[in-house]
Amino acid sequence: MGYTMQTDPETTAKALGKEMHISPKKSVEVCNMLRGKDVEAALNILEDVIEKKRAVPYRRHKKQVAHNKGVGPGGYPVKVAKKIKHIIEEAQSNAEDKGLDGDEMRILSISAHRGQVIKGYRSRAFGRSSPFNRNTTNVEVILEKKED
Repeated sequence: MGYTMQTDPETTAKALGKEMHISPKKSVEVCNMLRGKDVEAALNILEDVIEKKRAVPYRRHKKQVAHNKGVGPGGYPVKVAKKIKHIIEEAQSNAEDKGLDGDEMRILSISAHRGQVIKGYRSRAFGRSSPFNRNTTNVEVILEKKED
């Protein structure tokens, strides 16, 4: 049973990003870095990643990845960070709509899963066409009120 079934709607807020054109593997690594953090801290971390001041450590998908000082294998997934930052801000806004303080929230659950592969076609020589597949990602964020 996932967190969605166990959460109390009075103290939690969630947001979902569906079929986003971002890398599923990099999304998993960014989500692992943010899980359990306060919302303000998570947004600051993502801002640093977007500005390439802080690298995201790659723990699972790290083959042929360059090492960064103090992090080990990692990278700067700017596009992923921008999209996940937007989803966290949406969840924060949903919390404020419920009457909760958006700044006094922490990330209870954040997960990224592969979405559908979008198949498009582009022309090739002699009238043939080859599939041009795009990976998509679904990201779910659940925020909960911090306990004092």
